[in-house]
Amino acid sequence: MGKPTGFMEYNRLSEASLPVAERLANYKEFVLHLTDEQAKIQGARCMDCGIPFCTSGCPVNNIIPDWNDLVFRGNWQEALNVLHSTNNFPEFTGRLCPAPCEAACTLNINDDAVGIKSIEHAIIDKGWEMGWVVPQIPVVKTGKKVAVVGSGPAGMACAQQLARAGHEVTVLEKNSRIGGLMRYGIPDFKMEKSHIDRRVEQMQAEGVTFKTATFVGTECEAGVNNMSAETISPQSLLAQYDAVVLTGGAETPRDLPVPGRELKGVYNAMEFLPQQNRVNAGDELPEQIRATGKHVVVIGGGDTGSDCVGTSNRHGALSVTQIEVMPRPPEHENKPLVWPNWPMKLRTSSSHEEGCSRDWAIATKKFTGSNGIVEKLHAVRVEWVGGKLVEIPGSEFELKADLVFLAMGFVSPMQKMLEAFGVEKDARGNVKANTEDYRTSVDRVFAAGDVRRGQSLIVWAIREGRQCARSVDEFLMGSSVLPR
Repeated sequence: MGKPTGFMEYNRLSEASLPVAERLANYKEFVLHLTDEQAKIQGARCMDCGIPFCTSGCPVNNIIPDWNDLVFRGNWQEALNVLHSTNNFPEFTGRLCPAPCEAACTLNINDDAVGIKSIEHAIIDKGWEMGWVVPQIPVVKTGKKVAVVGSGPAGMACAQQLARAGHEVTVLEKNSRIGGLMRYGIPDFKMEKSHIDRRVEQMQAEGVTFKTATFVGTECEAGVNNMSAETISPQSLLAQYDAVVLTGGAETPRDLPVPGRELKGVYNAMEFLPQQNRVNAGDELPEQIRATGKHVVVIGGGDTGSDCVGTSNRHGALSVTQIEVMPRPPEHENKPLVWPNWPMKLRTSSSHEEGCSRDWAIATKKFTGSNGIVEKLHAVRVEWVGGKLVEIPGSEFELKADLVFLAMGFVSPMQKMLEAFGVEKDARGNVKANTEDYRTSVDRVFAAGDVRRGQSLIVWAIREGRQCARSVDEFLMGSSVLPR
């Protein structure tokens, strides 16, 4: 490493953020990447640890020690090349990934982990600023045609890799814009959509064709942000293309079947979040769900719930409360017990810091209201007894609730699309395909990302998209030079 003693000399430096009052006034990103000098010092903290567990902790297997060392030495362009060798879209992961690599960092055993994510963020932002991110246009075209269904991170990664291998690739997206969950689920304050747009431009220069407002199946399901979407049958698609890759997301939300669920004001998170993104993009929504001046309750303690908190605060909610059925996690993980695996510990997001009451071990019993509109959430406290959650007698209470957002995760992909293709599914309703070749039970149809593995992280989506692209290339050409 550039400075073998750096981890003993320098402390971890987190990225700076704009003040809460300033960032609540808009939907712009507010996290500031490190300066060149700050990134150099943070790169110096990377240890000469022998076995870089960070690389195995990262689903895309980023070669982290190498680009840390390159940043320390000021060789930014080569650091970008190393970063791009395993990750098509580091500007996405540098903003949205929870950084399992940092949990696996050797320094994290008894100190603060190397700020890997912040260095990645700095590298890719500098790469765009310097004009180093350019189209990689294939020299030879294969004449093979591939359709990629879904334009989230798995679909985009798969499409870009296949295009660079010389195939004619078309990405089909049911919504009116490219990006999948990144476009319509992730708030702009976490990642502005210009990052997606310039990658789309790069991919178009590389030969990828994007078709929006195009639903593949027999009947369009809920969730489409362009109700005039054209429908294409799987049979028609297979007749036009040599291979088809399914890369849709796990879009079916976990519901909460309790009395009062039908009241107006109780929504799934993905009914709420995409609306604000569409408004930010210039769409007109006359009946947008707004939290302005309302008491908001978010059910679910994960990232989607946190996004509902941040968006509600930007609307000017009167109060925001987030509840979770599981017990409150510990403040700090037991590192000797869990390292290098992802630890269970209390995580406080930037949205929580902006204003939110949080509570744990709470089960929702029912919603009540008047005139068909929700007004209260009725809940009870629970505890684990004998491996089961049981209600604590006498712990019932109520919360004022003008708006309730259900953010309890997602259970499966869109079933009608899978049924239209006739692919075999696993017990959870995902497409059944292994990670060796990503082939489904239907000839010439592959699957990668959340549609195959279920709800997961953006880095897993990119990994599967890249690996699936290699499998498709091998299927079409007999061999492949694409990396796994």
